[in-house]
Amino acid sequence: MALGDVMFFRKKAAKDTENKKQQTRSPEYTLSKSLESNKKLFNEIFKNDDTFVMRFFENQKFTEIKCCILFIDGMVKNEIINDNIIQPVVQNTMLKDSGDVIGTIQNQVLVSNDITRTSDVDKLIKAIITGDTVFLLDGSKEALVIKTFGIQTRSIAEPETEKVITGPREGFIELMTVNLTLIRRRLGTPDLKFKFMTIGVQTQTKVCVCYMDNVVNHKILNELYQRLESIDIDGILATHYIKELIKDSPFSLFQTIGFTERPDVVAANLLEGRIAVLVDGNPTALTLPYTFWEYFQTNDDYYTCFYFASLSRLLRIIGFLITTGAPAIYVSLVSYHQEMIPTPLLLSISFARQGVPFPTVVETILLLFVFELLREAAVRMPSNVSQALSIVGALVLGQASVEAKIVSAPVVIAVGISGITGLLVPKIRGEAVFLRLFFLILSAFLGLYGYVIGVAYVLLHLCEIRSFGVPYTVNLTSFDPQDIKDTVIRAPWWYMKLRPKLIAADNIIRQKTTGRKS
Repeated sequence: MALGDVMFFRKKAAKDTENKKQQTRSPEYTLSKSLESNKKLFNEIFKNDDTFVMRFFENQKFTEIKCCILFIDGMVKNEIINDNIIQPVVQNTMLKDSGDVIGTIQNQVLVSNDITRTSDVDKLIKAIITGDTVFLLDGSKEALVIKTFGIQTRSIAEPETEKVITGPREGFIELMTVNLTLIRRRLGTPDLKFKFMTIGVQTQTKVCVCYMDNVVNHKILNELYQRLESIDIDGILATHYIKELIKDSPFSLFQTIGFTERPDVVAANLLEGRIAVLVDGNPTALTLPYTFWEYFQTNDDYYTCFYFASLSRLLRIIGFLITTGAPAIYVSLVSYHQEMIPTPLLLSISFARQGVPFPTVVETILLLFVFELLREAAVRMPSNVSQALSIVGALVLGQASVEAKIVSAPVVIAVGISGITGLLVPKIRGEAVFLRLFFLILSAFLGLYGYVIGVAYVLLHLCEIRSFGVPYTVNLTSFDPQDIKDTVIRAPWWYMKLRPKLIAADNIIRQKTTGRKS
């Protein structure tokens, strides 16, 4: 599909989404000066909802000043409502002298740093649903929206899937305001921008786009806005909903949008010109553009010595090659290229395979399937049981299978090496499973030639992928030190003078002077 056709369909989807949003609005809902009429209005909107609370009260001196507050039980802080709203209004003695009573209450009575005055019923409904309190006054066609959000959330802790040896231990939680604060703490500059959007016809989920205004590539930023605005779905419950809806090459195995639960990783990406997308109610942030090399980068690489970080990254890349290729190469050598195996080893493999009823490729696929079953079971089990399950299951099943002559010992070794090396790169675990099977099937039919053909096909596929216009394998064939400084190895900080050229196109200078000689 041509780029022009893609843009046409996205613009059409954005227009349809806007039309649908307009259709879902309720223009017949309008506030009146009668508090009784407004009570009936909101009772109709929130009928059959037992969490909806409507609290009436009046000024103790001037009883004609009748008020009502609306909120959702369990989503507000009761202390704020009692001490900052009800008590000041009930005890105030100056309301009678004011012509604009609602304005006096807003500016002189209520104790809150976030009060909005509006007559839009849609905004009032949205405020109630999101945990704010709506203040209604008899005789006024306007209402006040008071910030009282107070839902219980878990404390800030280190993400289980992104642990570090050294460095910050903070991770995102489900509350967006806390997550944005964690990012703001690390980037104390007015160039850090937060842009809010609402996505989801039914859920009305708040989404935040974060970027550094003086570094970001505005073409990529505008493309992201267009894709977000074109989303037309009932609900967004997690960031991965958005990831799947806006990613490039949607049918590719490889991810063109990254994700993380660490604010330090998001801050580092923003400083390089990338963009982050956060969703309220989810602790995972999306980062884009995303390139192939980011699979092998970890935050520990930047908190340890660059020698050790480079060695660790090389091990991850080698581990990825082994985990995807070890079973395929084993099947190729045993089935088609025995002359490449040393004679003593070939005799040992032949002796181990005596009595095994299945061909090499069948026993390899069978053992890989069992390995994936154990891995999935260990992931879903409680943490205190999963480790024992994976270890005992692998030992018992592996030993029993060899003794029963269902599989041979060399296959257990090949699959075990493939499984262990796969743990080195957890970010690409899912892709590695499919690539392992793809290479294995090709090798079963064509030997090493099939494996080479499969690797060539994957490389060509990687070269054609784009992430918001940025080549997925950027700098793969470059020999410029500034291009390869953070790919296969991690260069010292004083050598990383430039940001990625295709990502931060408007401002690529990271540091002008280093104080060191090359």
